[in-house]
Amino acid sequence: MRIVSLVPSATEMLFALGLGGDLIAVTHECDYPPAARELPRVTRDVLPPGLSAAEIDAAVKQRTLAGESIYELDEALLHDLRPDLIVTQALCAVCAVSYDDVRAIAEEIDTQPLVVSLDPRTVGEVLGDARTLAQVTDANDAAVDLIREASARIDRVRLAVRGARRPRVVALEWLDPPFAAGHWTPQLIEYAGGEDVLGFAGEKSEERSWEEVEAANPDLVLVMPCGYDAEIAHREAEMHRDNLASLGAGEVVAVNAAGLFSRPGPRIIEGLELLASLIHPELLPESPELAGQALTVAL
Repeated sequence: MRIVSLVPSATEMLFALGLGGDLIAVTHECDYPPAARELPRVTRDVLPPGLSAAEIDAAVKQRTLAGESIYELDEALLHDLRPDLIVTQALCAVCAVSYDDVRAIAEEIDTQPLVVSLDPRTVGEVLGDARTLAQVTDANDAAVDLIREASARIDRVRLAVRGARRPRVVALEWLDPPFAAGHWTPQLIEYAGGEDVLGFAGEKSEERSWEEVEAANPDLVLVMPCGYDAEIAHREAEMHRDNLASLGAGEVVAVNAAGLFSRPGPRIIEGLELLASLIHPELLPESPELAGQALTVAL
C-alpha cells in the first residue's frame, strides 16, 4: 500500500505499526522516527521564519479566521505519487492542511486514495487511532501489541501513584498569550498523579490570562509550547520569566512538547512517564531514556 501521511503523529503511529516501508511521503514536520526524515515532503509552512510567539499566535488567528491554512500542500507531487491512502486530521486547523482541501484533492487523483482523518481528543482515542489505521492497512496484530504495551505502561504509572497526594498542575501550551493545554494532556496529568487546575480532558486548549493562571494557584507549571522541544520551550520560558515567577509555583519545568505531548501518537506514553517523574519523583524516578526531555526553569 502506498501511504501519504499529512500529520506527524500519524507518521509516528504508522511506523510503530510496522508500516514505515509503505510510507511514500510525509509533511515537512515529520521528524520522528529518524527514517521519516528521508521521505519526500508534500507540505511546507507558509508563515515566515523568525516570528515571536505573539506574532505566530496573531498570524495563526488571522489565517484561521480567513479560512486559510498555515500549511501549503504540494498538489502536483501528491498527484505524481499516486497514493492509495492519505492520513490526515481535522481536529486542529493549526496542525495540518485543511481536511476539506485534502478530500477535494484526493478526488482528483487517479488512484482515488482513501482519506482517513485521525482526530483524537483523549488518551483512549489516541490508542484507538492505532486500530483505525490497522483496519485499513491489515496491521491488526501490530495494533493489538501496541495497545497492549501502552495500556500496561499506563496501568503501571496509575498504580504507582494511587493514593498519593495530587499537586496542582498547570500545563501551558503557549505563553504569549498563555494557553491551557486541553485534549489528552489533562488526562495524562491525572494518570501521573496530579490535578490539572486549568485544562479540561477532551476539550480544546483555551486561551487564558496570566491573572487566571495565577488564580489557579499551581504547585507545578509545565511549559509545553506546541511543537517545541525542551530547549526551545526553556528559552520561551526564560523570555516570560517574570510572568512565570508571579504564579508562585514551587517549580516550573519546560518539557519536550513536540516529541511527547503535542502529537497524539505512541510517544504520549513516554510523556505520561515523564509527567509522573516530575509530579511524583519519590514514586517514579526519571528513567535514563527520558533524560533531557524536561528542563527546570530557574526563577
